[in-house]
Amino acid sequence: MIAIRCSALLFDLDGVLIDSTPAVARVWHRWAVEHGFDPETVVHKAHGRPSRITIRELLPNADIDREDREVERREMEDLDGVVLLPGARQLLSSLPPERWTIATSCTRPLAEVRLRAAGLPIPKTMITSSDVKIGKPDPEPYLKAAAKLGFAASDCIVVEDAPAGVGAGKAAGARAIAFLTTMIRRDLESAGADWIVQNCTDIAVPNGASNDDGLQLRLSLS
Repeated sequence: MIAIRCSALLFDLDGVLIDSTPAVARVWHRWAVEHGFDPETVVHKAHGRPSRITIRELLPNADIDREDREVERREMEDLDGVVLLPGARQLLSSLPPERWTIATSCTRPLAEVRLRAAGLPIPKTMITSSDVKIGKPDPEPYLKAAAKLGFAASDCIVVEDAPAGVGAGKAAGARAIAFLTTMIRRDLESAGADWIVQNCTDIAVPNGASNDDGLQLRLSLS
């Protein structure tokens, strides 16, 4: 177990706070089959990135907006199995509300639907793909999330499960905690993760460890 300090935590959503992996996989598997792509490749490519980026890479001549709206519609309708990941509620409840937020590759409507389905609060400072011009692995989502809280990204720690998200956080100047919830260790290490843990249960905020000087965290490394 190690102790680290930061000004705030910037969480990804899917694979970090909630598990929507089965629903996401179902939607992208169906989309891939409809368009003649290998489903396993498409599901892996889509993870942790805005859907329109994946669509543009695979169907550069398609109506990107139309395809993106259809994927979003399907994801908003498929909430079967969208649940909290272990320790998420406990960790968030131990953090001062001004010391954490979410930066997700979901659109805002989709993020809000999933948060409500999982029973989590919707942060006023949340950043979604609806709020940025360039999504992960570009640093813009995490730069904006940190700024919304009033901090420099370099003073924050991002909490991620996807290499694209880890890369976005590192490019923003933040440190990164990576979860082994959806990806293998090697990919997370290659993306630049500073620490690797299983999930939110491995991040603790000791009593009295959050104050005007920031957060003190204890990590149980995997």
